[in-house]
Amino acid sequence: MRPLIAWFVPDLALATATITLFYCLFFFQGYQKLFRDSDAGWHIRTGEAILASGHLPRTDPYSFSREGEPWFAWEWGSDVLVGAIDRAAGLRGVALFYGGVIAAGVWLWFRLHWDLGGDFLLACAMAPLLLSTCEIHWLARPHVIGWLFVLALFRGQATQLPNCKVSRQFGSCVACPQNSVEIAVFMIIWANMHASFFLGPVILAVHAAGLRKAELLWPTAIATIAPLANPYGWHLYAHVFRYLADSELLSRISEFQSFDFHSAGAGQIIAALILAIAGGTLSLVRRRYEHFLLALVFSVLALRSARMLPIAALLLLPVANGAITATFHFPWRDYAKRLRELDSLWKGYGLVPIAMGAAFSLLRIVPAGFSPEDFPVAAYPHVAEDARLFAPDKFGGYLIYRSNGTRKVFFDGRSDFYGPDFLKRYSRMVQLRPGWRDIWDSFHFTQALMPNDFPLVWALEQIGWRPLYQDGTAILLTPPAT
Repeated sequence: MRPLIAWFVPDLALATATITLFYCLFFFQGYQKLFRDSDAGWHIRTGEAILASGHLPRTDPYSFSREGEPWFAWEWGSDVLVGAIDRAAGLRGVALFYGGVIAAGVWLWFRLHWDLGGDFLLACAMAPLLLSTCEIHWLARPHVIGWLFVLALFRGQATQLPNCKVSRQFGSCVACPQNSVEIAVFMIIWANMHASFFLGPVILAVHAAGLRKAELLWPTAIATIAPLANPYGWHLYAHVFRYLADSELLSRISEFQSFDFHSAGAGQIIAALILAIAGGTLSLVRRRYEHFLLALVFSVLALRSARMLPIAALLLLPVANGAITATFHFPWRDYAKRLRELDSLWKGYGLVPIAMGAAFSLLRIVPAGFSPEDFPVAAYPHVAEDARLFAPDKFGGYLIYRSNGTRKVFFDGRSDFYGPDFLKRYSRMVQLRPGWRDIWDSFHFTQALMPNDFPLVWALEQIGWRPLYQDGTAILLTPPAT
């Protein structure tokens, strides 16, 4: 009877994951905020196009500014997945899927605490720091799926298997020859889901360097080579490298800039980073060099790029917990151990479909999808079908989704595709810097759809463009009559 009951009584990890699911979707208003970055739109439509045609796009299908240029749909696996979900359940289904992925990440995060010998109560105390740090990138985009791969790989190399000779000798089960196929398959799937697959070899290489065991370079080699099994082959590697090495391009993308630690609510993110660094320092003292190097690498990456903050929190807070627990003897240690022993008796997996079903039912009574306060939901029907439409990248993904991919856009969130030269011209134009009019005229726009406070609105009205439609979110302008 107890095993059956255990399936319906959640442990801490699953209970917190379930709370996170409902918090993300409803209290955080993820039913709309997950779509606050309109890139979700073109990801979904790309997946649906692949499902319909049976092949990947090789050239740009969405823009008139770079129509027909070569394009890498480098997250095609995730796109197909969410495309199928949108077909079956619409944006409510997509919101539920990404809410579930975020919740699964929380579940894996707690399991990593236990794998590293972390304290039960410290894990509870760190959970709000994790959620605050990850929340800044809770979006319906494939990078959230990448978080699961990062956690799963690190758990795999951190888990001690008592029956594994290699694990006892080197402290890692991923070096076992029998696991080579599993590593290869894991990395192939990751590479076809999201470009963060390059973090796999980084994590494994850091682990090998920290343990100073050349034998552990074998998993790193497998993780480096296996992702070549993707539709683009080595060209995907070259594309990712050029993208991440292009400082001129990345300097124009906000999520690749350092996080603003002066912003409201930044205190918990700062606390998470301090704990991550402290955990790395304690790991060095304890001669757990692999954890020290991991903390060093990902703390630096997190300080340089806000995009890396969630990954740093996901990996390094459990490392910090394990290091703190092994270094200090807290007065509540015995109590925490008893709580963990009690917690380990329960699983609660039988509640997962119930929680997901309940969440989907609740999503039916809220306006899931792109918020009309952020996107031109009401203005869209007023746009001419044949318009050569100017709209900022913020609107691009939404326009692609709303038109089922049939309306050609000027610009959307695929910064790797448009490149730094296009972004420089775009910035000069929308910032009304010298020469903006020449750039504007070169694109021969016939309508312009922008947020009401966009600087171009005033400038275009000064040269004769007039409003065709306006609401509290957006304004649609047409050129002067000729």
